[in-house]
Amino acid sequence: MIVEERIYTLHPGKVPVYMKNYQAKGLAIQEPILGNLVGWYYTDFGPQNQIIHMWGYDSYAERDRRRAELGKSAAWKAFLPKILPLILRQENKSLIPAPWSPTAKS
Repeated sequence: MIVEERIYTLHPGKVPVYMKNYQAKGLAIQEPILGNLVGWYYTDFGPQNQIIHMWGYDSYAERDRRRAELGKSAAWKAFLPKILPLILRQENKSLIPAPWSPTAKS
């Protein structure tokens, strides 16, 4: 399994706004298309104003196919204006589980 970690740094104080919008609409759009939501988090201490979500894929080809499908989604395109103004920076990482990691067996 490949895990894509996506970290978004938001404008100060905007985490609750982002989460409210995402819970109300965004998750229902993304989850059926992207599939395996490994986890969705926000920071308590450390770097502030961040949300982190992680999606699992069987391969890079699956990841590319699913991300392309999301990019073509009319519902996702209509949702983006609700969250894009809240974002200052985005980071993406590809994480490969160690053989003993619980996600390596998925």
